[in-house]
Amino acid sequence: MYRIAIEQLKHWKLRKNRKPLIVRGARQVGKTWLMQEFARTAYDKSIYINFEDEEVLKHVFENDFDIKRIIASIELRFQAKVDDNTLLIFDEIQSARRGITSLKYFQEKAPQLHVMVADSMLGISTTESTPVGKVDYLDLYPMTFEEYLLALGKGDVVNSIRNHNWAVLQAVRDHLVQDLKTYYYVGGMPEAVLSFVESRDYHEVRRIQNNILAGYDSNFAKHAPIEVVPRIRMAWNSLPNHLSHENKKFIYSTIRHGSRAKDFELALQWLIDSGLVIKVNRTKTGQMPLNAFEDTSAFKLFALDVGLLSAMNRTQADTLLRGNELFTTYKGALTEQYVAQHLRTFSDHLYYWSAENSTGEIDFLIQHHDTVFPIEVKAEENLKSRSLRTFVAKYPQMHGIRLSMSDYRHQDWMDNMPLYAIGRHLFE
Repeated sequence: MYRIAIEQLKHWKLRKNRKPLIVRGARQVGKTWLMQEFARTAYDKSIYINFEDEEVLKHVFENDFDIKRIIASIELRFQAKVDDNTLLIFDEIQSARRGITSLKYFQEKAPQLHVMVADSMLGISTTESTPVGKVDYLDLYPMTFEEYLLALGKGDVVNSIRNHNWAVLQAVRDHLVQDLKTYYYVGGMPEAVLSFVESRDYHEVRRIQNNILAGYDSNFAKHAPIEVVPRIRMAWNSLPNHLSHENKKFIYSTIRHGSRAKDFELALQWLIDSGLVIKVNRTKTGQMPLNAFEDTSAFKLFALDVGLLSAMNRTQADTLLRGNELFTTYKGALTEQYVAQHLRTFSDHLYYWSAENSTGEIDFLIQHHDTVFPIEVKAEENLKSRSLRTFVAKYPQMHGIRLSMSDYRHQDWMDNMPLYAIGRHLFE
């Protein structure tokens, strides 16, 4: 497999002011594989330490932060010399007491060392805080549709998407649409993708997804405050119900009748901090900066991965074999989920807009550099865009984007982009 994040790691390695790198992401998104693959392809020497398994080294940071002593302990344990060309990988660093704090001293006392750390975002239960200004970050998410196509061996198609070669893409449109439908089922969790690439077995994919979901459920009890765990489960399990509604605004009473924000705020924040859900806040206008006009009382929640949402919703494998049924049953939820998780890969803050006293709504707004892009999502080929057109007319400096199953077309006020072509290149 290939992860685009490898290119970011290459830049990190060559950076003159390189700091210890924290690779963040929910469990099972491929952090360990990414670090080990980078070590294999970019370094002659590397040492991988999983602090959940290393009982001796788990305590190596407790007495002091003498980097020479710490390195000597690692060299003794692995019978290997650590030099300036060695990549040190600290996995599950939250399991090592004061491990996160040690990164400050690696940066200050041994900046020449290459140190990479995995954080599953479930270290949120630790009392340690990340050293401010002493580390670099890389956020890893489920595999994108482009990465999925690359795993399927369709690199030429990916190049055509990135280069907006619409004539070529139109010729293979039917295949791309089928791949997209399959991605809605398989999703981007690396283990599920790898299984599908090797076997094309939808049932095995679903078994893997259900195992991942079961693992998340177990981690609720393991890492979250015990008094919040039942509410975390209720909020998490309510996602398919929320996203099935035409208006996908999160309603607390959908979780449990009569519930209010105060009942589930901690549970939702835990899910957000752990990387399991994507929060899309409402903004009151299209003016920049979007966060200055944020309505904190209104938001949407999406899962981290469309394949996991399909599993939570119990979408059956044979649905794919019946052509377009996947897009007529729960089509809006899967499509918006797909768009949300891709937008999140290149923007930390997603927004939507809805009118105060009418039904008008823009599915997503994204601020990229000094421009706001309003984005409308269509699950099929419906090209009616009344809300988008009205919104762009109100803010004529904008150019709208409509994502649909239709082919690319350009208009003065809007571009219709095929759903399969979503990516950072939309805004460049």
